[in-house]
Amino acid sequence: MTVGIKMFHNSAKVGLFQLVILTFAPQGFRYKLHSHTPDVIIVFVSAEKEMPLPVQVFNFQDSAVSELEVSAGAEQAQAQDSERDRAMARDRDKSRASLAQTSASELPCTSHSSSRPNQLSPFTAGDYVLSSSLSACSLLPEVGPPEQTERSSDIWSCFKGAVEPMQIDADPQEDQQNAPDTNYVVENPTLDLEQFASSYSGLMRIERLQFIAQHCPQLRAEALKMALSFVQRTFNVDVYEEIHRRLTDAKRQAQGVPDAVPDGPAEAPLLDTAWAESTRKKALLKLEKLDTDLKNYKGNSIKESIRRGHDDLGDHYLDCGDLSNALKCYSRARDYCTSAKHVINMCLNVIKVSVYLQNWSHVLSYVSKAESTPEIAEQRGERDSQNQSVLTKLKCAAGLAELASRKYKPAAKCFLQASFDHCDFPELLSPSNVAVYGGMCALATFDRQELQKNIISSSSFKLFLELEPQVRDIIFKFYESKYASCLKLLDEMKDNLLLDLYLAPHVRTLYTQIRNRALIQYFSPYVSADMTKMSQSFNTTVLSLEDELTQLILEGLINARIDSHSKILYARDVDQRGHTFEKSVHMGKEFQRRAKATILRAAVLRNQIHVKSPPREGNLGELSTANSQTTRMSSTM
Repeated sequence: MTVGIKMFHNSAKVGLFQLVILTFAPQGFRYKLHSHTPDVIIVFVSAEKEMPLPVQVFNFQDSAVSELEVSAGAEQAQAQDSERDRAMARDRDKSRASLAQTSASELPCTSHSSSRPNQLSPFTAGDYVLSSSLSACSLLPEVGPPEQTERSSDIWSCFKGAVEPMQIDADPQEDQQNAPDTNYVVENPTLDLEQFASSYSGLMRIERLQFIAQHCPQLRAEALKMALSFVQRTFNVDVYEEIHRRLTDAKRQAQGVPDAVPDGPAEAPLLDTAWAESTRKKALLKLEKLDTDLKNYKGNSIKESIRRGHDDLGDHYLDCGDLSNALKCYSRARDYCTSAKHVINMCLNVIKVSVYLQNWSHVLSYVSKAESTPEIAEQRGERDSQNQSVLTKLKCAAGLAELASRKYKPAAKCFLQASFDHCDFPELLSPSNVAVYGGMCALATFDRQELQKNIISSSSFKLFLELEPQVRDIIFKFYESKYASCLKLLDEMKDNLLLDLYLAPHVRTLYTQIRNRALIQYFSPYVSADMTKMSQSFNTTVLSLEDELTQLILEGLINARIDSHSKILYARDVDQRGHTFEKSVHMGKEFQRRAKATILRAAVLRNQIHVKSPPREGNLGELSTANSQTTRMSSTM
């Protein structure tokens, strides 16, 4: 028996939809099925005084079915086919509108008495409801009097196995990685906004203050007021109006909270329409002047003037907040660069705007272009200090791009290559950001040897860590295996990290990787470990620790077994003797291969053998000479 679910729109009762159950029967009356996919069939059924509505039928066992046989009203159904086609074209829009108005969570189901009155007459509107969702469509018996409930259960037991709901599966791990949480709220920040804002300049300062205002209610009003004052130093009128609107809303919400502590004036500053209008006019006049100058430069065909004209125009667009046009102007200056210094300046401008646009592939592309210039690649001459400054900017930009791409180890290596004495890039990040970004990424990805070599023993990166003593203490305690203190310090600075524009989307992932690495390093020297003592070292419960260790074992990060009864973690036995022999044999074969290659190279050099490619004209004289020399060497050997 095959069961299909059909839904009809009753023209006499607008908004009421009927669910009809049709079965195969030995009698032969036909209803047409239109198959769209192997799993979904669209059914058109005609009935007296009712307009059919096509509905998906889930998981038919035979997708090749083209006709459905039912046992009633053959002549009547065939006669109404043509009438149905005309009615459906005329009333399709009306049916869809009624469907949209009807509740999708609970629809009454009634019988379709015109098709099978003898079998479907027991069905009533109170017997079933249609429970629908994104992934399934099923019949559920309604609660009613005992006799109706019993009858409904009997009827439902006949049909409940016939229709299988369609499931929509998604990869939760992929969604978690690609869609970070952006709706969080930071309640207890320890951030000094004035000192924070002084570390940046230009558009980056405004964007970071807006990010803090978005996620921290306590600092929202202060951050927006600071951003409002900074944006008035630019030509970006649109951002000024947007920040003013957000500040007004924040003040209004603060007035509605009875226990709120007043911070400054209760009312937001008035919108300076005169400033906005005059700024727009000034920006337009400056744009016209720069555009005219650029046209004159092109008429004179002086490359240096044209390049500077494009840069000035890009600076103006950036000051107005038009990032797309700024990127175009900076990119056009590339054709007029006459020296490596000009190319580097062009690359830095494009990188800066690409970071604002979060076009990370563009950032990495122009970083590689700038690093390939001779002055940066060789770092020689009297401009070594200037080259170090440029290289530091490039490494910081590349680190941001790798961080945004969730490549934490390459990001850590980029930040570790920055020079403290030449780290002056307030348009993107501050030296404190380099310490935090590099330290957190290194903790999440470096092993103990890399951590000791690249951070603890690094004289250059130690200067960055002096700006962030909390990060320095976390790294040293992690290296000293004081995991409880390390994790406690991490929790204390988590709120401030969640207010960072570029690090916030990765805080949860980095913290998880740091904790997993701590668990792995804790257990690595032991054959067995007491999970009770281990839980005390990590400030957690035994059950939570057991779940974490189970996940690490399943991922292959820890080669161990858990005695859940005794709460002991046992390392798996590894045949160290056999492993040593295998490694020795492999190294012996590698040395043998290298020795043979060295002997062959020495023989070739001793006999002055070299093979030249034959010329295109077909002259093989030199090749035959080389072949004779090769033959002579073979006889000698």
